[in-house]
Amino acid sequence: MKRINRVVKLVLFVALFVLVVFVLNACNRQSTLRIYNWADYIPQEVIEQFEKEYNCKVIYDTYASNEEMFAKIKSGGSGYDIVFPSGDHVKMMINEGLLEKLDLNKIPNFKNLSEVVLSKTTYDPNHEYSVPYMMGTTGLIVNKNYLKEYEKSWSIYEREDLKDKITLLDDMREVFGAALKYLGYSVNTTNPEEIEKAKEVILNWKKNIVKFDATTYAQGVVNGEFWVVHGYPENVFQLIPEEGMENFEFFVPKEGGTLWIDSMVILKDAKNKELAYKFIDFILRPEVAAKIADFLMIPSPVADAVNYQEVEPLYTVEELSNCEIIDYIGEAIDLYNKAWEEIIK
Repeated sequence: MKRINRVVKLVLFVALFVLVVFVLNACNRQSTLRIYNWADYIPQEVIEQFEKEYNCKVIYDTYASNEEMFAKIKSGGSGYDIVFPSGDHVKMMINEGLLEKLDLNKIPNFKNLSEVVLSKTTYDPNHEYSVPYMMGTTGLIVNKNYLKEYEKSWSIYEREDLKDKITLLDDMREVFGAALKYLGYSVNTTNPEEIEKAKEVILNWKKNIVKFDATTYAQGVVNGEFWVVHGYPENVFQLIPEEGMENFEFFVPKEGGTLWIDSMVILKDAKNKELAYKFIDFILRPEVAAKIADFLMIPSPVADAVNYQEVEPLYTVEELSNCEIIDYIGEAIDLYNKAWEEIIK
């Protein structure tokens, strides 16, 4: 009988030991957050700070265009938790049922967002599915080492002397937005005649560009391969040594340009929604938002971030007065798709 009791005690001890080891391993096991975002859009130190604070691992994959991102997410099986679409694609993803409806009580730092920025989110006016990450504009970046004289206008793409030294973004709405503003139209027009005229303008510009490019233009203009590029200034200026800054200029053409808001959204099939909420709330801390704004050299949508910023932005929110947000246009997008196919064929 005593032998049996000893065996029972031993079995219980082993079982308890295994249970303790299992619990300890479970407590120490890192959660994983999978993020799908634009390239060069967040400083590595911010990712590392979040990983350390929340004892987790972030897997960070990138895309070059909204269209690329949307196609991948819509096809299913992406495995991502958070994505950073632009406004019109937020609306498209809502309509496709791809996004989690947000509980803003889990994002207390939402209160830190600027009312000016929140008023621009026409694609999700009640912020049910998206939280603004950054707001800004696209425009033209000139390497003044090679180009000394130029008009601050979209007409620069008509200059034959710049043939094979200029690029346009590989982004349908951005390129059409440029052509439409050049013609004096809205970037969100659904008028077939206006879209057709914009197509003809782009085809004319195409004769002079090296390519439609959303991935190599930044490095290309910095190293002198390209002299003028259409793109996001934050992607370019973070590559320029401080002593070389004066040799580059960013401007929004006089005819105006596009305004973009990229937002953080949680996918409906996300595997780690609670950690995704924590990440969004973390990004909205003023001191964290300031690090991102300094990295990108553009204004932050978090109002108090300005009190922590150490880098002067390339432009201010006030300078975007002549810019128009790329909005959701419903089935009229087919008019753009058809025209874009004719342009890039």
